[in-house]
Amino acid sequence: MLSHRVVLAGLVAAIGMIAMTAPLRAQDAPSPSPPVMVIGHRGASALLPEHTLAAYARAIADGADFIEPDLVSTRDGVLVARHENEIGGTTDVASRAEFADRRRTQHIDGQAVEGWFTEDFTLAELKTLRARERLPQLRGTAHDGVHEVPTLDEVIEWVAQQAERGGRVVGLIPEIKHGTHFQAIGLPMEQKLLDALQAHAYTRTAPVVIQSFEQANLRQLRERLGPRHPNIRLLQLLDGPEARPGDALAAGAATRYAGLMAPEGLRAIAEYAEIIGPWTRTLMPETAEGALGEPAPLMRDALAAGLQVWPYTFRPENHFLPRALREGDDPRQRNEAGSIAEIRAYLALGIGGFFTDDPAVGRRAVDGDESR
Repeated sequence: MLSHRVVLAGLVAAIGMIAMTAPLRAQDAPSPSPPVMVIGHRGASALLPEHTLAAYARAIADGADFIEPDLVSTRDGVLVARHENEIGGTTDVASRAEFADRRRTQHIDGQAVEGWFTEDFTLAELKTLRARERLPQLRGTAHDGVHEVPTLDEVIEWVAQQAERGGRVVGLIPEIKHGTHFQAIGLPMEQKLLDALQAHAYTRTAPVVIQSFEQANLRQLRERLGPRHPNIRLLQLLDGPEARPGDALAAGAATRYAGLMAPEGLRAIAEYAEIIGPWTRTLMPETAEGALGEPAPLMRDALAAGLQVWPYTFRPENHFLPRALREGDDPRQRNEAGSIAEIRAYLALGIGGFFTDDPAVGRRAVDGDESR
């Protein structure tokens, strides 16, 4: 593990670098490339239930440079780590008779969603629930019923402790989920996130990247941050080309992600964000034969706009790999060699970081350590 720890000793300085560098003068030595960031996607979610302190700790122990808490709000306005505000699939709420009457259907980002929602629970009520595996058919249920739903404050404190214990800096890359929805119901999260980051000594200096699939909240955050928080950067997430951002849907705008991924859209993103986060297959599609095909223009155009590219999500099971990289026919089978080969194909494009459900595999792909 020494290779990535040595690299990360300079992470705070390197984190402000972007892929485009100034022209070299004749007397200048070539600048080293910034390190590629391995991001624990919802923690080490291939191994433990996502968005739990245990999953974050495992991600850090396995070499993640950043851990990712997705953020939603409770009824009493506390930010907690869940991938969605609907928690029927990631907690045991469906088995709790006292909460049966909380099940309902609401429209979120243009879609009807049925289940149990964090905004209908106080923090005290959520703390009685326990996390469960979101993909039980692929990853089993051995760790269900053990871990609490953590708050953002608990995540920050936990990461600070783990970083101190490991003797290295670990960044946070929180995602604001469904920002327009939460604003509409009187539970906006943006300023609460900034306040929490400022309230903890660790996140006043550690690398932080705030991400969202929406544009309006990232633009607002850019204005609020100004030059006073050099450790915080912004990442514009990109969904499928025909999908529409939640804020655009709410405003009746025709914006689609295809437009954001065009050269002019990328130049507009670069006005408020430093990084884009596209789905892997929008950078390098899978061919009809199941192999990774020719790179799409998105990577080239993003770099030309001065943006780093941090795609999502690499997962180690056969089910998620390109067909040509699978091993055997069982979709549940862990295929670390196939995952490493997939990640390295994208590293060759020049990505600056990537999201992975298994940071140990991601670390090996970056460091070239085949012995682990």
